[in-house]
Amino acid sequence: MKPANVKYRVLVVDDDKEMRESLSHLLSSAGFKVETLSDGTGVLRKVNTFEPHVVLSDVRMPNVDGLKLLSQLTAQVGPPVILISAHGDIAMAVEAMQNGAYSFIEKPFDPRRLLIALKNAADKYALSQDADRLKARLSRLSGLDRVLLGETQMLRDLREDVLDLSQTDATVLILGETGTGKELVARALHDLSDRSAGPFFALNCAAIGPNTFEEILFGTADGAKGAFLRADGGTLFLDEIGASPLDVQAALLRAIETREFVPRGAEQPVQVDVRLISASNVRLDAAVKEKEFREDLFFRLNNVVFNLPALRDRRNDISLLYMHFLQDYAALYEVIAPETTAEDLTALLSHDWPGNVRELRHVAERRILAARRGRGSVAEAISTDEDYGDVPDTLREAVAAFERMLIGKAIQTHQGRMESVAEALGIGRRTLNEKIAKLGLNKSDYL
Repeated sequence: MKPANVKYRVLVVDDDKEMRESLSHLLSSAGFKVETLSDGTGVLRKVNTFEPHVVLSDVRMPNVDGLKLLSQLTAQVGPPVILISAHGDIAMAVEAMQNGAYSFIEKPFDPRRLLIALKNAADKYALSQDADRLKARLSRLSGLDRVLLGETQMLRDLREDVLDLSQTDATVLILGETGTGKELVARALHDLSDRSAGPFFALNCAAIGPNTFEEILFGTADGAKGAFLRADGGTLFLDEIGASPLDVQAALLRAIETREFVPRGAEQPVQVDVRLISASNVRLDAAVKEKEFREDLFFRLNNVVFNLPALRDRRNDISLLYMHFLQDYAALYEVIAPETTAEDLTALLSHDWPGNVRELRHVAERRILAARRGRGSVAEAISTDEDYGDVPDTLREAVAAFERMLIGKAIQTHQGRMESVAEALGIGRRTLNEKIAKLGLNKSDYL
């Protein structure tokens, strides 16, 4: 009974020399690669070096018995364990299985039954190892580890969720403050999916004027392509979906549900194959309560929700992220990365990072640019202020520049939360969107 395709490795642990030799001969003849130990004291070290697909262990042994060995291996998510015993009873077998044993076999055992159990356990473990390696490879290929770099548990869970959901067509809503990487996560979902050969089309809803919103989404009868048609066969990413006008949200909902739409001025609907991913830096449930966002559209969008954590909520990752970005920019600008001092670390950890990972990346770049000139510190890179330039001479240009400055500062102050920006400026959200579009503002420039 030779294992197919791969020569599985089995570690046999038994204090009976004759039993070890008998098992080694049986398993080797069946095509397994076998190593043996006389007790459980050196098993963890042997697992690290031999990397067995399954451990076959006696229960009654001096020092470390089989049940204790089982506990040690399951605690570190090791290979599956099959226990054998000449003294087994029902209570012991139940305890072993409850504690994570793959199987419990009594001596004298049926060789065929033992070989089948070993092969099945090794098959299962090999498949799980292959899946882990594939996920790691896909993560590297998609840049997901770079997008969601960090060691906090919330980042690990988020990476797993992105990898799992990438293979579906589920509608995804990504929530998070500005600068947390919402578009990068959306791109990773696309790149890891079966749609990766198709287009990824990103649209910032807050940068579109209300009068042109429907045309930009659905196109026109004269052949101008809208966002849905541009994303056909791929993924459409609608950033800041909360800024979409109420009178367009009904048509948007229908397009998401039916995968068809009617271009402006046309009579016949157009069908598309699009996966929709949306994002918001504000709470859409609050917008629903304020009647600024359709409830039915909200429930259609939040089939799956990813919450991207703010950088201040994972401070243990700040130093890791900074060093990563610092090395990247050092390579880009072909300089040696400056030493990070205790003062630099203090500055990094004491800052609130309202711009999140994007702001940290910019700080690392400014630090490298300063290092090229032989000076600078992290504190200086953090404290760089936005320069709004001189006010033009003409009244129209001066008013536009003044509005640009006020809106930009409000965006900075309220960390990109556009409802709060509009309220602080004393104007409606729709008016704010119109001014942003008219002035050609890009919110990300102020964060």
